[in-house]
Amino acid sequence: MIEIPSDLNPSLVPLAFLLGNWAGAGVSDFPGAEQCNFGQEVSFSHDGRDFLEYQSRTWVLDAEGNKVKPLETESGFWRIDAERKVEVVMVRDDGVVEVWYGELADKKPQIDLATDAIARTAASGPYSGGKRLYGYVKGDLMWVGEKQTPEVPLRPYMSAQLKKVVTPEEVAEMARNLGDLPDDGIAFFK
Repeated sequence: MIEIPSDLNPSLVPLAFLLGNWAGAGVSDFPGAEQCNFGQEVSFSHDGRDFLEYQSRTWVLDAEGNKVKPLETESGFWRIDAERKVEVVMVRDDGVVEVWYGELADKKPQIDLATDAIARTAASGPYSGGKRLYGYVKGDLMWVGEKQTPEVPLRPYMSAQLKKVVTPEEVAEMARNLGDLPDDGIAFFK
């Protein structure tokens, strides 16, 4: 269920499905980089102004699903206008700053983004653009990223499926709002 906080800036209501903390796993594969499974934690938050704050951390996972080493960290700000156009400003730990533009799909929680501007430090690797697709599917946040370099044409490089993380406080709030459930628990599903 998508909840809309009462203090959310009205312009951000179409992006409310992104709000919260998410965690999950995905796959990374791009020529010249280590192919791996990765874990990810993502946070979308707001403070009442007209943007969502975004934070993402990923790390390489071993065959048993244990954290091996950091992979990528990025943060940024997401906005949407009245025509459902989305803009994102993002900075990544590898020395890349990006401006992304796209739009929220009509009648479904899906966002297509493409880079519009890129700035790189001397320490960053080759990178010339990307695309991302985010979607809210059956309560999960799913995304796929594509990127290109001067040597490699645009191609998928990362994707993940993330589950909403529920804090102990949120669990307690849910329990308070359940009301009277049947004693056997089974009747609830009939």
